[in-house]
Amino acid sequence: MLGFAMKQAAQPVRGFRFGVFEADLRTGELTKLGKRVRLQEQPFQLLTMLLEKPGELVNREILRQRLWPKTIVDFDHGLNKAISKIRDALGDSAENPRFIETVASRGYRFLADVALVQDGQPQAAAGDAASREAPAPAHPPGAGPSAKWPAHAFGWRLSGLVTALALAVLVSWLFYSWRHPLTTIHSLAVLPLENLSNDASQDYFADGMTDELITHLGQISAIRVISRTSAMTYKNARKPLAEIARELNVDAVVEGSVLHSGERVRIAAQLIEVPADKQIWAESYEGDFRDTLTLQSRVARSIAGQIRATLNRQEQVALENSKAVNPEAYEAYLKGRYFWNKRTGDGLRTAIEYFNHAIELDPTYAEAYSGLADSYALSGDWEYGVLSPQDAFRKAKAAATKALALDDGLGEAHTSLAFALDLYGWDWEAAEKEYQLAIKLSPGYATAHLWYAWHLILMGRNSEGLIELRKAESLDPLSLIISADMADALCIAHLFEEAVQQSNKTLQMEPNFAIGHYELGQAFEQTHMHDEAVVEFQKAIEIAGHGGAFDSNLAYVYAVSGRKEEAIKIAKSLEAHRDQNPSAEANIALIYVGLGDQDQAMIWLNKGYEARFNPSILLRPAFDPLRSNAQFKELWRRIGLPG
Repeated sequence: MLGFAMKQAAQPVRGFRFGVFEADLRTGELTKLGKRVRLQEQPFQLLTMLLEKPGELVNREILRQRLWPKTIVDFDHGLNKAISKIRDALGDSAENPRFIETVASRGYRFLADVALVQDGQPQAAAGDAASREAPAPAHPPGAGPSAKWPAHAFGWRLSGLVTALALAVLVSWLFYSWRHPLTTIHSLAVLPLENLSNDASQDYFADGMTDELITHLGQISAIRVISRTSAMTYKNARKPLAEIARELNVDAVVEGSVLHSGERVRIAAQLIEVPADKQIWAESYEGDFRDTLTLQSRVARSIAGQIRATLNRQEQVALENSKAVNPEAYEAYLKGRYFWNKRTGDGLRTAIEYFNHAIELDPTYAEAYSGLADSYALSGDWEYGVLSPQDAFRKAKAAATKALALDDGLGEAHTSLAFALDLYGWDWEAAEKEYQLAIKLSPGYATAHLWYAWHLILMGRNSEGLIELRKAESLDPLSLIISADMADALCIAHLFEEAVQQSNKTLQMEPNFAIGHYELGQAFEQTHMHDEAVVEFQKAIEIAGHGGAFDSNLAYVYAVSGRKEEAIKIAKSLEAHRDQNPSAEANIALIYVGLGDQDQAMIWLNKGYEARFNPSILLRPAFDPLRSNAQFKELWRRIGLPG
């Protein structure tokens, strides 16, 4: 069973050791420096299969036969989910793997050296250089124990002495390193910096410093940095650092303070390894108020050095480049992102106002144009219906293009352009290139991974899409919209029970998140829990007000549960008030699908096509009855989606 283990060891193998981790085969537990790491049974079994063959490709089919022999549906999802859980437990990354490498369409390979654990002692595993026997050194020609050395042999002996001394130093260093291992950090969270100004109005400034520090560190591909949305939930929270680190699944946290007094700014920060609660580094930086972003760059570079992150040339340049930003514009930008993240029609309208105000104050502020583009793009989506799709596309594309003209190295701006091209431009190839460039520039930007996931799902690449969603979730584990979108993607994959669980997870974080109730209602409807679905859609309407997405889904449930008159009433109301909901066509079509009227459904979907609607709504399982419809297939083809 244990592959190389049985060849290398006469005694029973207790487990495997790699790096600071140990997998105990007797207890089925994974530990890190002696402390247990949570890992479910099936991912643990998968990990041990990889550990049995370090450096070798383990085929997906072999994994299926061993771990999923009776699975007949969505094996890919189960395998990808298990690999994702292993990577989370190890702090590994698919983009820059230290432990598990993905070999596209074939399988996985374990990269690190693995040692067998027997009676508490590790043995070198197959492939480990230490396990190879070196040949015994030969005597120099003609030399025995009493042979005379030629004159030039003195240099050889001196060299040998130096070599011996070097080996002694190396052995001593290795022993020291074993007793005092280097700090290796692969994930961290920047906690909200404390405002020391005794002025509550300066809270936005302290929050801004936190946000910028996260953005700087998020450009480093070698580490996973928790996004602002999740980090800011710990503002004024007096939780132990170990507890916060456990909730966010990180190796270290950055905490500190900001003091803004007159024209001077002081930033103090410290890097703490958890759960050991060990301070790795601490420093304070002081400078002119207008040099704030330069100070932030210095802090980010110092942290990168302390955690031994390897920076590529692009990342080095990004951390070196800093620019002054009008502080009032920056504050308006932060408020814009706050309201944008609420994901409501009113929130998007308010976000647009703040982003425009930031641009008025600083016309060269690329990030503000990117935020404006994102707000316009969502405003035309079928879920919000604030703008017509045509207006949304025109304004979003213009704002994203302006952001890139100001800073073509801004990952957020490439994400904004990609999203607009996806939703309304239907230029799938160009959108994919922009997403990939965005992620290359800003690997820690969770929104890029989130929206790229939807692009992949729309292209029929569901497994890849779910992987990107998991990346977004790992970067922003407390994001409500990422959690809700995960439930939506699970529903599209017809994993309805998992979608219910995911929606409940979202609502545990925030019971008054309207989209969370909407997603739960969608999952309930697909499991024929009609009464429960009605309650959830009504709750979403109660929280966020009437809108095309919530009202149409409520009407759809009414239709499929026999309450057709109530469904028709909502459909007619949406038709009569299209001026108030410019993206209503696809939502009206949904109601007619529920009513079983495919002709009317196609009439409204074709109107949506003319209006340039977001075609991702067609992925929802409620539209399944139309998939064999010839008109629907033709619409799908005209949009340019893969068959």
